[in-house]
Amino acid sequence: MSAAPTPSSLSAWTLIADAGPLVKLILLMLLSASVLTWAIIFTKLKLIKNAQSQNRAFSDLFWNSRTLEEIHLRIEEFPHSPVAKTFDAGYRELRKIPAENRSPEGTPEITTIERALSRAHNLEVDELEKYVDWLASTASAAPFVGLFGTVWGIMNSFQNIGAMGSASLAVVAPGISEALIATAMGLAAAIPAAISYNYIVNRMKRLSLDVESFSQEFLNMIQRRLLMNKGMTEDGHESQANQ
Repeated sequence: MSAAPTPSSLSAWTLIADAGPLVKLILLMLLSASVLTWAIIFTKLKLIKNAQSQNRAFSDLFWNSRTLEEIHLRIEEFPHSPVAKTFDAGYRELRKIPAENRSPEGTPEITTIERALSRAHNLEVDELEKYVDWLASTASAAPFVGLFGTVWGIMNSFQNIGAMGSASLAVVAPGISEALIATAMGLAAAIPAAISYNYIVNRMKRLSLDVESFSQEFLNMIQRRLLMNKGMTEDGHESQANQ
C-alpha cells in the first residue's frame, strides 16, 4: 500500500520542482509576464502622476502670466507636462507666422497652428499609451496560457494513474495540484493587469481631455486676442496700444 504524501511533498515549491518541462516553461512565461506587467504599472502610474501635477502647475503659470514669451522661457520647468509640450508646439508655430499674416485674413495660418497643436497632442497620447497594450494582452491571454498548463498537467496525471493502476487520492492529488498551479499563476498575472489597464486608460483619457481642452483654449485665445482685432509684437504679445 502506498504511503500518503506528507504535507511538505505537496508544497508549491515542491510541486513546481517536480512539474514537467512544459509546465515549468509555462510557469516561467507567466512569471516573466507578471514581472513585466508590474514594471509597466508602476512606471505608468508614476508618469501619469507627474503629468497631472505638472499640468496643474503649467496651467497656473499660463493663466497668471502676462505674455506668451514669459511662459515659453519657463517651459523647461515642465518636462513631463503634455499640456506644456502642446503649448510649446503651438507657440513655435505661431512664431513662424509673418507679422503681416497675423490678421483676420490669415485664416490658413490659424490652421497651421491648429495642426501643430493636434500633432503635439497625438504625440503625447502615443507616448502615454506606450506599452499599455501589454497589460490588455496579459489580462486576456494569461488565464488561457495557465489553463493550457493545467490541461497538460492533468493529462500527465491521468497517464500516471493508468500506468500505476490506482486512482487513490494519494496518487491523484500531487498531479492535480501541480496542474492547478499553472492556472493560479495565470490568474495572478491577469487580474492585476486587467484592473490596472482599466485604471490607467481612464487616467490617460483625462490627461488627453486636459490637453485637448487647453489646445482649444489656446487656439481661441490666439484667434480672439492675437490674430483678430489685436496688434501683435514680434515676440508674439499683444501690442501695448491695443491692450
